[in-house]
Amino acid sequence: MKYSRLTKEQFEELTQEFTNFLATQAIDKAEWDKIKLEKPEVAEQELDVFSDLIWEGVLSRATFLEHFSKNHIFLFECFDTHVQSIVLKSLVPDVDFLTREGLQWLSDNMFTDTIEMKVGKKEFTEERNSSIFQLIQQGAFLSDGQLYQQINSIITS
Repeated sequence: MKYSRLTKEQFEELTQEFTNFLATQAIDKAEWDKIKLEKPEVAEQELDVFSDLIWEGVLSRATFLEHFSKNHIFLFECFDTHVQSIVLKSLVPDVDFLTREGLQWLSDNMFTDTIEMKVGKKEFTEERNSSIFQLIQQGAFLSDGQLYQQINSIITS
């Protein structure tokens, strides 16, 4: 397995897609039920293959990621060969970016000396989608890129 198995909730959301996936292998509901009972290892393999297909599609389309922690915000823009990053760090220890108040504080103090901002670029050393998946495994999530683009447009102008 290249990525990780989808959660039960994710499978539930993708029921139709999974049904179509099984249909491409000439597996209908009755056959699937039989496989689960008689050959659970084959059923597990099918779940893993489907999960990897879904992840591959999602990661191929991924452009922006965000990762919030108490005192840091990591913003990423993913390209074919590298990722650009903007890292915001609060120099005020009691600020918590995981709260609404912390984000409001960030908005009010974005370009003051209480926020450290670093911009970076890192070439992918592994395959692009695997590198993006590692960021997700570390807590990043896909985003629309609005925050990254707003900050990037200010610091590059």
